[in-house]
This record gives sequence, structure tokens and C-alpha cells, in this order.
Amino acid sequence: MRARFDTLFGRLFGVLLLAIILAHLLAFAWFHHYGPPPPPPPPAFSEGMDRQRPPMDPRFENRPRPWFGGPLVPLTFQFVTLIIAAWYGAKLLSRPIQRLSDAAERLSENLDSAPLDESGPREARQAAYTFNLMQKRIIEQVQQRSRMLGAVSHDLRTPLSRLKLRLEQIEDDNLQGQMRQDLDDMISMLDATLTYLHEQRASEAGQWMDVQALVESLSENAQDQGADVQASGHCAPLQVQPMALRSCINNLLDNALRYAGQALITLEDNREQLVIRVIDHGPGIAADKREAVFEPFFRLEGSRNRNSGGVGLGMTIAREAVERLGGQLSLEETPGGGLTAVIRLPRT
Repeated sequence: MRARFDTLFGRLFGVLLLAIILAHLLAFAWFHHYGPPPPPPPPAFSEGMDRQRPPMDPRFENRPRPWFGGPLVPLTFQFVTLIIAAWYGAKLLSRPIQRLSDAAERLSENLDSAPLDESGPREARQAAYTFNLMQKRIIEQVQQRSRMLGAVSHDLRTPLSRLKLRLEQIEDDNLQGQMRQDLDDMISMLDATLTYLHEQRASEAGQWMDVQALVESLSENAQDQGADVQASGHCAPLQVQPMALRSCINNLLDNALRYAGQALITLEDNREQLVIRVIDHGPGIAADKREAVFEPFFRLEGSRNRNSGGVGLGMTIAREAVERLGGQLSLEETPGGGLTAVIRLPRT
């Protein structure tokens, strides 16, 4: 019997059944105590016959009928009881789903979040066990990928470095330059891919940060390297993941400098959100291509020369960094020509 009520269905059915039984028992007791008034006396059979009144039920003799003796009170009790039972039943149904939803949200932010408590009805325990098993397997896969990335980084860099040394033995300067460029491109692609995969698995705690100081610092660093970068606008501190935000703005800034040779970073702050714009007046991107550039390894040009557009991961890293902050990254056309990357970060 206990096993039957260990399920969510059994508990919900038991609660509703108990509420219905209690409501009906009260109604029966109420009407038994405050029964209907005695029936009227029967009519006389003849005019000369004395009318005799039947004896009154001793339960109702000399007892005034109270105002609450009607059906109002038991029906109200039934109504309230069923409402409470329905509320509690809905809570029983929604509680495991809410626990799963909260755990999934924590898992999306941090793979090392605490596992679900495997308690409650049998269905809830089974769902929690399955969720914890899924989390464990995801962590194992991420750890395995990290080990694989470390091996790939070590195993590929070593032969590439040896190849660069052996290039010095090639007498043809033109061929040597072309092969050195190919090797440099391979190393750049390897570095960009490892950085992208690292950004995907990185978990960083949020903290309050002076975003205006960050933007001004990035602008000054770029100016020190001879780039034409300006910053304008003001904003209050915002709770962010510092490394993720820095990575995002850096990638957008590098993209603007690569194609336009100059960039302007503006800040627009209000109660709901902080808007950061990275503006350039370069060739821009066609409207039908602006979403495609966020795909990994997507490039607008055929060449894979880093000087003409990198390896196609900068915009992907930038958008994923913004999404980890709960924000949005979109591309717009700059008035007068060019491209504007717009970062919207919510103030929560």
C-alpha cells in the first residue's frame, strides 16, 4: 500500500480523494443534525373528522432552525476544501518540474553546480537521478575534451615548430616565404580554435565591474599600439563576468581595426540595460550575411590569411561571451557606411 502512494499520481489522487470524502462527510453530518423541517399535516378526510397532527420528531421539537442550518455552510466548506486540495495538488505537480528547471539553469551557468536532491515521489526521484547522471556524463565529456585539447596543442605545436626550423634549409626564398606563411596560418588557426573551445568551457563568477574604465583602458592600449580608437559615454558599474566581457569587446575591436583601421566605442546607460557600440566605417557586411558571421569558421572572403580576416572565430567568441552575460550581440549598418556591433547587457 505504501508503494502505491509513493508516486506523484498516488499522492495527488489521495489528496483529492481525502478532500472529497471529508467534504461529503461534513455535508451528511450537517444535514443529519439540521434536517429538513417536519412535513405538513395531512388534510382531513372529512369536515367532521378531527384533524390530528402527527407527532414531531424529537430532534426538531422546540428547536429553532438557525440561519446557518441550510445548505450554504456545507457547500461552502466543500468548495473551499476542493480549492485547497486543487492548490496543493498543483503544487505537488509543479514542484519537481520547478526543481528540474532550477537545476538546469544552474547547470547552464556552472557545470560543477551541486547535484539535485534525489527525494520526493518516485517520479521525482527518478528524474533527479537521471538529471544527476546526465550532469556527471557532461562533466566527464568536458574533462575528456580538455585533456584532448591539451594533447592536440602539445602534439601539433611540436611538429609545426620543427617544420619552421627546417624551412631555413630551403634555398628558394619565394617557396620558403610561402611555406612559412602557411605554417603561420596553421598556428594561428590552432591558437584561435583552442581559444574558442576554452571560452566555451570557461566558467567565471560574476562580479561588479567598472565597464567604463574597461572600455577606456582597451582604447588607450590600442592607441599605444598606433591604432585609431576612441571611446565616449559614461555608465555605472555593472555585474558581469570580467574576462568574458573583455574578450567580447577585444574581438569586436580587433574586427573593426582589421577592416576599417579605426573604431569608436560608445556607452549608453539606462535603468534597464547598458548598450555598448563598437562603430567602424569600413566596408560593412550585407544585411543577409550579418547573422552568418557568428557561425564558427564562417568567413566572407575565401582566403584564410589572418591579415584579411582571421580564421572566422572572433565574432563567434564575442557573441557567446555576451550570451554568458545574459545579453545580446547584433550587427547594424553604421550611418554613412560601415558596421556597428551592438552589445546589450541587462541590469538585473
